Amino acid sequence: MSGKRLKLCVIDDIKSVADMITTRIPWEEHGIETAGSALDGDEGLELVLREKPDIVLSDIRMPRMDGLEMTRRILEALPHCKVIILSAYTDFAYAQQAIRLGAFDFVKKPFSVKEIADIVLKARDARLEEMKGQAHVQAMEQKMRDSLPVLRQEYFHLLMHHSTDIPRAAARWEFLQLELVPRDFAVLIAEIDHLSEKYRDMPVQEMELVRFSLQNILEETVARFTKGIIFRESMNRYVVVINCRDDAEALAVAEACCVNIATYTKFTISIGTGLYAAGVDELPRSYNQALKALSYHFYTGGNGALGFGALTLEREPVPEAFFSREPELLFALRSGNKGKCIPLLEGMLDSLTGELGVLLAPEFVETLCCELASKLYRVLLELFPQDQLTTFETQLAVIKSAGPVSFQRLRELLLEFTREGCERVEGSRRLESKRIILEAMAYIRSHLQLDLSLEHCARQFNFSPGYFSNLFKKESGMSFQHFVIQEKMEKAKAMLLSDHQVQEIARELGYEHRRYFSEVFKKYTGQTPSEFRDANL
Repeated sequence: MSGKRLKLCVIDDIKSVADMITTRIPWEEHGIETAGSALDGDEGLELVLREKPDIVLSDIRMPRMDGLEMTRRILEALPHCKVIILSAYTDFAYAQQAIRLGAFDFVKKPFSVKEIADIVLKARDARLEEMKGQAHVQAMEQKMRDSLPVLRQEYFHLLMHHSTDIPRAAARWEFLQLELVPRDFAVLIAEIDHLSEKYRDMPVQEMELVRFSLQNILEETVARFTKGIIFRESMNRYVVVINCRDDAEALAVAEACCVNIATYTKFTISIGTGLYAAGVDELPRSYNQALKALSYHFYTGGNGALGFGALTLEREPVPEAFFSREPELLFALRSGNKGKCIPLLEGMLDSLTGELGVLLAPEFVETLCCELASKLYRVLLELFPQDQLTTFETQLAVIKSAGPVSFQRLRELLLEFTREGCERVEGSRRLESKRIILEAMAYIRSHLQLDLSLEHCARQFNFSPGYFSNLFKKESGMSFQHFVIQEKMEKAKAMLLSDHQVQEIARELGYEHRRYFSEVFKKYTGQTPSEFRDANL
């Protein structure tokens, strides 16, 4: 502010006095610019109104308009102008009157150049100090104007959660310079669909630009219908407070917002609308209703508007089909039976949305699904060590922390968890079955001297004969009896080539009668034992 050059005008009906004041003092050195001089009151007032000086030196007695009248009119037009009165001793009463009118000070004639310089510099300092204060006030006012959008958003955020009385709100309304009429409201809550799922890797700068663009579209859309204010509540959520006459108008605004976002961006939004609020004291109620309506996009998947008035909120019991099928589902998973497990789970999930004709509270359905996922995981813990279930622990964590998601997405996560669980159990059972049959085959090869019946071998592995027979054929590709005969006959061929006697071979392979052994051998090889030996020696 010290570099600011002030203007000085001199008004005196004696030209030599005016010239002396304007020329004898080096005003430029003191940061003062002489903006002209005048010889009478009318001319002086015209000069002052034209040049708008910071300091005026004026004689008290002049033709056509005296200094008192001119002082009054100058200060009416330029309240911050510092008027210094030049008066003779006999005009002292007039000088005092000028001070009462608002003149800065006076100098008695005759005066010296130094007296004039001193009083003008005093006026200069006072004016500079005023300008400094004015600049500070202007800066504060500018900061206030700049911060108004933030202050408005903070205030409305409070209004969503805390009730206030109408007179207090009216005063705040005026201070925040709100265009919104302080009555007849509805609250809309808009949420960007699938933001965390689809766009989590988007750079911060790009995401901020997206959020700004979406808010701009919302503001333009609302402005076509009514007055409103929009503020961000979280990373993917906006709160919109509008003036409206009824719930239908609020829903129409919300639907237009959804359409415009989907049309002009690659994003979609879900909106919940609260019921009409007559005054600011009802805004928290409308906000909570909008939040509840928004939560029911759990069933829609988004890209649309839901009004609170359209919801049926009576607490309904969970469909019996959900709980009644749960034990069967867990048993099917424990068996690794995917063909049975998946249809059972789909039926349970369908029962949550289709059987009652009324949608259950989304947070309740989310809880049911998370609890079911935990029970499915516990089944896997019964079958496998925990360190083998890292993938399933991760999937369970995703299900439990997935919100807010759509019911369809939660359904997909549960089905994926169950499908992979069945595959893990089935794969493990295949490995176990294969291991058991390999052990059974080794047992058979090492006990060919016994009467290896199906019942005998099944007992060795604690299986029923029927289950063991089916499992053996599934894993080996041949029947149990065929494998036993194959192994015995292959050993018989080796013994014949080693010059063992037929009777000895029959006993070694568990045949009581040589003749029966020979019949079985011929059936297997197409030759009698003697013919086989003769043909291969």
